[in-house]
Order: sequence, then structure tokens, then C-alpha cells
Amino acid sequence: MPKYKVIYDKITCIGAASCVAVAPKFWELVGDKAILKGAKFNEQTKKFELIVDLPEDIKLNLDAEAVCPVAAIKVEKLE
Repeated sequence: MPKYKVIYDKITCIGAASCVAVAPKFWELVGDKAILKGAKFNEQTKKFELIVDLPEDIKLNLDAEAVCPVAAIKVEKLE
């Protein structure tokens, strides 16, 4: 089963909470920014990352990516 990496740019986030609305399992609004639950901060990219592999989890995060008004969420397939 393929794995996907969810990449979240918290600096770009404007706190619209669209991601929270479509995928509350993974996204939560804390203050004026969203957080990606369980993500690790990548010091090199300065972004948060989370690996997902269950089809329903991938779909939830693809939905979050689609509704983010500032493209702060990217979902990439890992080889």
C-alpha cells in the first residue's frame, strides 16, 4: 500500500479552518493557526510532516489540501 506525506506550512496558514472542517481527525485550530495532529517539524524545510497510508486518511488529507485557501497543505505520494 502506498504511503503519502502530508506537508503543512504553518507560516502560510491564515487560520481559515477549512482543513478542520473536512478532516478533524488530523487538523485542529489552535489560536489563529491550524495544527496537523501527530506531525513532526522538519528543521530543513521548516514545515510539519506526517506520513499516512490508510486510504481513508489519505482521502481526508487530500480533501484538506483541496479546501485550503492559501495552499498551506500539500499531500505527496512517497515511492
